[in-house]
Amino acid sequence: MKTIFSRVKLKGRQILILSALVLVAAVGEMMLPSLLAQMINDGVSDSSNRTILVIAVIMAGITVMACIVNFLSVKIASRISTDFAARLRGQVFEKVQTFSAAELDRFGTASLVTRSTSDITNVQNFLAMFLRIGILAPMMAVAGLVFSAATGGQVSSVLSVAIPVLLVGCGIVILLASGYSVKLRKKLDRINQLFLESLEGVRVIRAFNKQEAESRRFGEANTDYALTAMASGRITSLLMPVINVIFGVTTAAVLGLGAHYVETGAMEVGSLVANSQYISMVLMSVMMLALVIMMFPTAYACSGRIAEVLETESCICDGGFSFGNRPLRSTVEFRHVTFAYPGAAEPILKDVSFETHPGEVTAIIGGTGRGKSSILKLIPRLYDPLFGEVLIDGVNAKEYAVDDLRSLIGYVPQKNILFSGDIASNLNFGKEEGAEADWQEAAGIACAEEFILKKQNGYHDAVAQGGTNLSGGQRQRMAIARAVMKKPEIYLFDDSFSALDMKTDQTLRRNLKAAMGNAAVIMVAQRVSTILDADRILVVDDGMIVGQGTHKELLKNCPLYREIAEIQLGKEAM
Repeated sequence: MKTIFSRVKLKGRQILILSALVLVAAVGEMMLPSLLAQMINDGVSDSSNRTILVIAVIMAGITVMACIVNFLSVKIASRISTDFAARLRGQVFEKVQTFSAAELDRFGTASLVTRSTSDITNVQNFLAMFLRIGILAPMMAVAGLVFSAATGGQVSSVLSVAIPVLLVGCGIVILLASGYSVKLRKKLDRINQLFLESLEGVRVIRAFNKQEAESRRFGEANTDYALTAMASGRITSLLMPVINVIFGVTTAAVLGLGAHYVETGAMEVGSLVANSQYISMVLMSVMMLALVIMMFPTAYACSGRIAEVLETESCICDGGFSFGNRPLRSTVEFRHVTFAYPGAAEPILKDVSFETHPGEVTAIIGGTGRGKSSILKLIPRLYDPLFGEVLIDGVNAKEYAVDDLRSLIGYVPQKNILFSGDIASNLNFGKEEGAEADWQEAAGIACAEEFILKKQNGYHDAVAQGGTNLSGGQRQRMAIARAVMKKPEIYLFDDSFSALDMKTDQTLRRNLKAAMGNAAVIMVAQRVSTILDADRILVVDDGMIVGQGTHKELLKNCPLYREIAEIQLGKEAM
C-alpha cells in the first residue's frame, strides 16, 4: 500500500476536517450514557420530572447533532475514497499506455483489466471504511475505557480480560482468511481471461459448435473460484460468532458484577447502566475495527497488484537525441539484428541486415511464422532487438524519444483495430485536427471512399467497437486510410492488403505510390502479385534473409522465392 499512497496523495485538509467531525461525533455519543446515568440518579430516583425533561432534551439535541455530523463524515469519507480511486485508476491507465508489448504480454489483458477495475474498487471500499470507522473506532474505544473506569470502578476490570480475548480471536480468524486473498484475485484473473476470450472469439466458437466446450472450460474456472471463495467465507463467517460470544459473556459479567456492587451500595443504578453502555461501546468499537481489519487482506493483496503495475518500468526508454538533427530522412536500416520474444527458446530473427531509402518500396515475403511481422515491430520500437541496431534516418532508434520516433511512422498492423465512435474519429487517429478534405483525400487513396459514401451518415456513420459492423476488407482500407492521414515519412504495412481483391489491391498500390512522395514503404505481403513492382524484396526463412533483390533478380537467384512465385502465379505466367 505504501506505493499507491506515495503516488496518489490524500488531501490533508479533507482528512483534518473528517477527523474533527469524527471526534465531535465520538464525544457526542460518549456523553449520552453519562447523561442517562444522571437522569436515573437525579431524575428517576428523586421523581423530578423537570430534570428528566431537561436531560431528555439535551440527549435528543446531542443525538440529532451526532446524526448530522455522522452524515457529513460519511459524505466526506466517500468523496475522499472516490477521488483517490479515480486518480489511482488514471495513473494505472497512463502507466499501461507506456508499456511496451513485452510488459503487456507479461501481465495479460485480463489481469490488467481486473487490476484497473475490481482491484481499485476493493482498495476504494477499504479506504472509505477505514476513514469512517477506522478513525472513529479507536477514539470511541479509548474514550469508552476512560469513561468506564470513571463511572464503573472495578466493574470495568472485566474489559482487561474481554478485549485481549476478542483481539486474539479476531486476529486468528483474519490471519487464516488472509491467505485466500491473493488466490482469489488470481482466480478472478483466470475467469476474466476466459470471458474475454469467449467474447472476442464468439464467431469462431459458434462456427465450430464449441459452445459446450467453452462453457465447460469456463465452468471449471468458475467452480474453482467459487470453492476458494466459499473456503474463505467459511473462515470469515467465524468472526461474528466469536465476537457475539465474547460480547454476550462480557455483558453478563458486567451486569452480574455490577448488580453485586449496587446491592452493597458501592455503585448507583445509573452508574451501572452508564458503565454497561460504555463497555458495550468499547466492545462495539473493537468489533467495528475488526470488520475493517477483515477487509485489509483483500485490500492489501489488491494494492500489491496495482503497485506491481505502477512500479513496472517499460523496457522501451526515451533516448536523448535531438529530433531535428537527423542526418537523413525516410531511411530505415537493419544492422545484424537478432531478436527473440520474451520467454522464447530461440530467436525469431537472426542476423537480419537491409536498408531502404526515400521513395523506395521494400517488400518482405516468406513462409508463415518466419519473422516477417517481427521485423516491422522493431521499427516503431514495440520491441527492442537483442543484438544489432535498427537505424532510423541514420540514428539508432533507441536514441530517439519514443514519441518522436513514432511520429515519423504510419503503421498498419496485421490485425486491424478500429475504435468505437464514427469513421471520422477513427481517421483522425492519424491526424487529430483532420477536416473533411483530409478524410476524403485519405479515403480516396485507400479506396475506402466507395463504401463510406454509401453509408447513411457518410464520414459520421457509427463504427462499433473493434469495427465489427464493417467487413474485413473495409476495416483494412480504414486502417490504411488512417495511416495515410498521418502523412508519415515511413509507411509500415503488415500484410495489409490480404483482404482486398486483386483490382482494389492494384488500384490502392498505385494510389499509394503517387501519394507517398519521398516516404519509405516497408510492407509484409503474402501475395507475389502485390510486390512485383517493389524496389527491393526480402525473402525471409527461419528468421534469416535468404534472398534480396527485385522480382526478376530473385527469380534467378533465390530458389525459395521462385518456388513461391511458381505456386502463386503458375509456371506459364513465370
